[in-house]
Amino acid sequence: MLRTKRFKAPRINTVIGEQTAITGDLSFNGGLHLDGRISGNVHGQSDTYATLIVSDKGIIEGDVRVENLILNGTVNGDVYASQRVELAGNARVSGTVYYSLLEMAMGAEVNGKLVHDEDQVHSAVAVAASDEDAVPAADTKAPESAGDNT
Repeated sequence: MLRTKRFKAPRINTVIGEQTAITGDLSFNGGLHLDGRISGNVHGQSDTYATLIVSDKGIIEGDVRVENLILNGTVNGDVYASQRVELAGNARVSGTVYYSLLEMAMGAEVNGKLVHDEDQVHSAVAVAASDEDAVPAADTKAPESAGDNT
């Protein structure tokens, strides 16, 4: 009989409390525990074993791109998890869930599609990481000085 190794979440580096609301995109590495609200996309840095844990009080209004997601709260957006998604009993997702490995408890709700596609998930998480690593080119045009006609 095939036995899979039990998932061990990484150490939590960051906690966003219940009374905290963040507006804008959030990027992290390691472990992030969310009890508050994020209005923006959440991205875990690739190859950092990025794990997002959303409690039953946590809400995300945006897309989630991580290696591992443990959800007991709400996500209004698409989820891209390159490794594992655990949907606990109070989990609510309004969007498509792209996953490699899925564990779903009774009572969890997905209002959208469940898509098992390892290649698409890995590339989506990697593309988001490369977008964040890109540095916009500096403007090399010399500034015009006012009234200097020499």
